[in-house]
Amino acid sequence: MWEYTEKVFDHFKNPRNVGEVENPDGIGDVGSLACGDALRLTFKLDEEGRIKEAKFKTFGCASAIASSSALTEMIKGKTLEEAEKITNQDIADYLGGLPEEKMHCSVMGKEALDAAIAYYRGETQQEDREDIVCKCFGVTGEEIREVARLNGLKTVEQVTHYTKAGGGCTTCHPEIQEILREIAEEAERERKALAAQSGRKLTNLQKIKLIEETMDREIRPSLKQDGGDIDLVDVEGNKVYVGFRGTCSSCPSSEFTLKGYVQEKLREFVSPDIEVEEMTP
Repeated sequence: MWEYTEKVFDHFKNPRNVGEVENPDGIGDVGSLACGDALRLTFKLDEEGRIKEAKFKTFGCASAIASSSALTEMIKGKTLEEAEKITNQDIADYLGGLPEEKMHCSVMGKEALDAAIAYYRGETQQEDREDIVCKCFGVTGEEIREVARLNGLKTVEQVTHYTKAGGGCTTCHPEIQEILREIAEEAERERKALAAQSGRKLTNLQKIKLIEETMDREIRPSLKQDGGDIDLVDVEGNKVYVGFRGTCSSCPSSEFTLKGYVQEKLREFVSPDIEVEEMTP
């Protein structure tokens, strides 16, 4: 049996905003009954362009129901620009975490939100999905790339957990592996470019930008997989002040994470003189 948080159980047993908004401004349909999961998200805006009402209908497991319920609560009161910044990991974090095998439910919520916003903006949805990699679940290569990059996925098994791709007949595993190899090569090219840039004298603004890029690409995905996160608080010369969030904030190994992981990554990609300190509330 999966280990769910109390918040997941709460949103599963007492889902918020079930149904469909009358005369919605946005409609997002993702998944399919044939694949085992389907979600419809609808929302309506107020006079100021903020989401005043959001509802969902879903066919899926406890994680799908909880993720959809959480998403509707998260987007209410936000502008579309604010809402579209929500990631699948944000949905999982809102619920106190999801089993990795159920992360595809949070991804489905993010996809439904993006589809609903695109509907409102009059953007045409791609009907001809010629880039399908996993025919069992209808997952495209672009969907795999986006989720893998955003969540720092490294293995075919992780891709299956987050997208369902490869969870059926497994014939697409080599193609998924090839996509992951391409992503790894892209990351390595970026790493070398950043290393070359860090060898030059950086202005303070350039250094801050490089630190933020490194945290987004190299550090946050790994921390978020364990339910944690990190914020850049301040930069003074080579002193970098950060704050841990989520499980990292109370983890007994946070000092090792700070010095042995965060500091070492910033030294590798930004400057060998970086010193990282944690700022607690």
